Amino acid sequence: MTPHSFTTIRDLLRYAVTRFNTAGLFFGHGSSNALDEAAYLILHTLKLPLDKIEPFFDARLLPHEIEAVLQVIEKRSVDRLPAAYITNEAWLGDYRFYVDQRVIVPRSFIAELIPDHFSPWLQEPSAVSDILELCTGSGCLPIMLADAFPEAHVDTADISADALAVARRNVDDYELQDRITLIESDLYSKVPAKKYDLIVTNPPYVNSGSMGKLPPEYLREPQIALAGGSDGMDLVRQIVAGAKQRLTANGILVVEIGNERAFAEAAFPDLEMTWVSTSAGDDMVFLLTADQLP
Repeated sequence: MTPHSFTTIRDLLRYAVTRFNTAGLFFGHGSSNALDEAAYLILHTLKLPLDKIEPFFDARLLPHEIEAVLQVIEKRSVDRLPAAYITNEAWLGDYRFYVDQRVIVPRSFIAELIPDHFSPWLQEPSAVSDILELCTGSGCLPIMLADAFPEAHVDTADISADALAVARRNVDDYELQDRITLIESDLYSKVPAKKYDLIVTNPPYVNSGSMGKLPPEYLREPQIALAGGSDGMDLVRQIVAGAKQRLTANGILVVEIGNERAFAEAAFPDLEMTWVSTSAGDDMVFLLTADQLP
């Protein structure tokens, strides 16, 4: 089908949805279905407001605009790149982040908990002065944490220099250079020897069995940011083991483990983990207070 077979956004939207569904694409990086993803990619390519496609349905497009949209549709369909890598942006709530294939596409249920300051476990959010975030990737969570806790300094670590370069770009975009320190570190190894009121992490936690079944879109992401060992808990064990000596007396540890609750409970049978409710249920994020940690 040539570009001249299309005239309007409505035409392109219909074609994109059919193309995506025919290609059997997986949607798990910001959109949950072909229609939403097609609308996002079309609007982004045409530099139109991302939340308003209806007023433009019947807008007649220029040939070069049609060609640009078709190229994006084909890249998504054939190369199986997540949409965020095509547009170099991802959203968590109202926050926009630059992304490329040096980092996984930002997605975290912890992001839902930040605006409420992890209440009721953090009783005085205004008193939080030091936060540590591990496995930062694009830097999305420390940026949101710095925004939610304006009195706090955030140290954030990742083993990947490439990921930290992306995080640096996002920290600079939000002008938070003075409040977020980026550290190239294997978990706690190069983190300052101080106490934190809050430790937050969304580490690699996909178990080896699930890694072998990931859809092609996930295989486009850095595998080091996904793979968590045979039971998914390799890094989680290290994080939990080192947390107590890094937390203040009233500090808390918040860990995202996705669909791995059964493995997490098996890995820590003696810990009284609190499972925090998110939009995906009560199985994605657990919390431990300093006095509950070994």
